[in-house]
Amino acid sequence: MHKTENAHNISSSRPNLVAITMGCPVGIGPEIILRFLAKRKFPDQYFPIIVGDIDVLQRCAKELQIGMPILAWQPGQHVDTDNIYVVEPKKREGYTLQSGSLHWGAPNKETGHATVAYIMEAVRLINNGDLNALVTCPIAKYAIQLAGYAFPGHTELLASLCETENFGMMMVGSRLRVSLVTIHKPLAEVADELNRAEVMRIINLTGDTLIRDFGMANPRIAVAGFNPHGGESGLFGQEERTIIEPAIAGSVSEKWELTGPLPPDTVFKMAFDSRYDAVVAMYHDQGLIPFKLVHFDDGVNLTMGLPFIRTSVDHGTAYDIAGKGIASDSSLAAAFFLATEIIGNRKKM
Repeated sequence: MHKTENAHNISSSRPNLVAITMGCPVGIGPEIILRFLAKRKFPDQYFPIIVGDIDVLQRCAKELQIGMPILAWQPGQHVDTDNIYVVEPKKREGYTLQSGSLHWGAPNKETGHATVAYIMEAVRLINNGDLNALVTCPIAKYAIQLAGYAFPGHTELLASLCETENFGMMMVGSRLRVSLVTIHKPLAEVADELNRAEVMRIINLTGDTLIRDFGMANPRIAVAGFNPHGGESGLFGQEERTIIEPAIAGSVSEKWELTGPLPPDTVFKMAFDSRYDAVVAMYHDQGLIPFKLVHFDDGVNLTMGLPFIRTSVDHGTAYDIAGKGIASDSSLAAAFFLATEIIGNRKKM
């Protein structure tokens, strides 16, 4: 399904259309989408198009007492701020979602098929040049695996659809940006997974992303160590000497400033204080714990390396509160407006 980015250029005669996939239909995705759309007006040059199920959204809108019309949309159709526009994937084998049989917080094989169908339809429309960027609501890995899709997460599924191998995760907030070398790996396996080539790859992706998507002329990147105190000269581990230091040496570039490996217990404070534009963390919780401490409500997951812009909420399906009308749309709002910011930055290049 991969196409070059030139295929994504869209006429300036209409606004940039940003797909928002509904995520798991029994999670908080429908609720946060409706809350986000109902209380915000969008600038003329950017507009959201939902990829999901109209029936599910209408049911949720009734429960939330949101009265905006929810209409089917097709490529080329005019959009305005008085309506919510939805693209529904075509019904096919495995995707036979019936909203009347769904229960909030109860994913199953059917919702897993629907979740993947939304993502595939959004990617298809972007590849066709009908939409400009992708914002994703949370999915249930359990449900998509019940549906037969053996992916460890959302990002890997998208990379597969795009036939992209050089991709990575960057968490983005107003005070911190954190990219990850290893992601969904058991902590006991992380040391064995670390290698020089992978650290170099994520450093380079991080640098290119800061330049291309954030418009930075000479970004400053800090690389975290792996062990306590950055290994303490080998006393607490050898990964800094054998893996991270050589990777940093191999990633030196005139395009960015590179520092590290720095002790993990201090590097995030330095980035928070604006000494660095991003931190490359070695594993999931090393990067996500400080990031979520600062950006729990407004953090965004940005996928580096895809042939199109993809941002996502920085939270899960929240099945425990799905359908209760209390989910916050703050991360979705941040993800949408980051996508529009990146669209603008890329057009300046």
